[in-house]
Amino acid sequence: MDESANAEQPSVRLGVLLADPALGLTQLAGPPAEDCPVGTVGTTELEDPTPYLVGGELLLTSGVRLPDDADGIDTYVRRVVAAGVVALGFGVAPVHEEVPPDLARACDRHGLPLLRLPPATPFVAVGRAAYAAIAEVRNRELREISRAQSALASAAARPDALRSVLGQLAAHTGAWSVLYDAQGAELLSAGRRPASPHLLRDLAVRTLRRAGGPRAAATHDPDRGIHLTVHTLPAGPDRTTGTTLALGQAATTPPTTVHRQVTGTATVLLSLLTSPRHALSTDPHSVGALVRLMLGATPAEVAPALLPGDGSAADGHWTVVHGRRPDGTPVAADPAQLASLSSLLGTPYVHIDGPALTALVPGVPDRAAELGWVLGYSAPATADDLPHAAAQAERALQRALATGTPSAVHTTDPLTLHALVAPADARELARTRFAPLDGAGPPGAPVLLDTLRTWLTLHGSWDRTAALLGVHRNTVRHRLARVADLLDTDLQDPGTRMELWFALQWLPDEAAHDRP
Repeated sequence: MDESANAEQPSVRLGVLLADPALGLTQLAGPPAEDCPVGTVGTTELEDPTPYLVGGELLLTSGVRLPDDADGIDTYVRRVVAAGVVALGFGVAPVHEEVPPDLARACDRHGLPLLRLPPATPFVAVGRAAYAAIAEVRNRELREISRAQSALASAAARPDALRSVLGQLAAHTGAWSVLYDAQGAELLSAGRRPASPHLLRDLAVRTLRRAGGPRAAATHDPDRGIHLTVHTLPAGPDRTTGTTLALGQAATTPPTTVHRQVTGTATVLLSLLTSPRHALSTDPHSVGALVRLMLGATPAEVAPALLPGDGSAADGHWTVVHGRRPDGTPVAADPAQLASLSSLLGTPYVHIDGPALTALVPGVPDRAAELGWVLGYSAPATADDLPHAAAQAERALQRALATGTPSAVHTTDPLTLHALVAPADARELARTRFAPLDGAGPPGAPVLLDTLRTWLTLHGSWDRTAALLGVHRNTVRHRLARVADLLDTDLQDPGTRMELWFALQWLPDEAAHDRP
């Protein structure tokens, strides 16, 4: 049966806590608990704590409300096991001098690990140790993800990019990794081939033949001890026939959080590399720029490598796009969404960071309203002038947000205030005007500037500004009071608002990169 992979919550093995000499924990009953995953630590003295449990807890109690009879204790243990508690910690003294034997017997009966906490171990110490261990697990996962993404990026820049990316994917996930065509033919593979490769092929074919666009599927065959996953590669801007390829993986262990993150990066790379525009390209600068943008570099940082040699941008000019979701909520940059945006925008150069979208496109697409974003487009610009174009795109985005339209395009009018001031002078004015914010404490200058920009865009509306930023209206008032105080100005004065709005349009782009 196909099933989607669920994201795992960070956890720590119970054995890590049992091995901590500072805690002095010992297991008295239940099955071996060393490999038991603990997601959180909870403390309760309720006779029935199940309404307040979410599962995955190491539940700590000193037995204040523990039933006196064996049947009551059995009911208590049965309830917490059904609620998903992974282990029970019992603190001895001052209520009970030792762990009640009936509790140990009930835990043995229901398969719940029972730990003894000595009198000298505070409950909070167990929680602190667990959360420190969970943080270390998460940091280790992030380091593994970073190493794997770096290896995938290097592989994507090699002449044999497809084979190299599959090889790195197999190495970092421990899974047999295969690229299939629409008929299920194996194009490339890497890693150890399983005993029943046809199972993965059949899952890939079923997934590819589903209607409705890019999909993923997963299944587990317990008889063979194999876990199968498939990710379809969405059609890029060069394809007209829809999804045609799939990435399949077969492993003997379930995919972890790290494996899913690494597979997501590889899926995006493979989708872009199998697009005819890039699959046939041998220009290392183009591939390198693509990879750097995908891993978070700004357009300005890779501008020298973005000059196209295939006519994909007319006369070497690009249009910068800035975007926000209409409700201002952050968006996870999953492979399917990136590929869909890439297809509708007509470019592989798309980057999502939380609530913000940045892209480089050859021109303004006709289907922009289908993206589900509010977009601002710059005027066409050369690679050297991308930072200025980014400022234009941001101004156009703010205009679209203020007017409630799905998109806006920067227009150049020689009879505007901006045309009367030299760009260098305007940028210096902006730096000088907002310099007092650089030393502001939390939430920091970028947040204050973004709040000011949004408030001015929405014509001083506290409620609309708060809704767009996702904060309380009193937070907006507090931030703007800080701005007025630091800039020593009156934000209620129309002339001041005009001056600040003009200066914001010329604020150096690096100040905008840090905005939430």
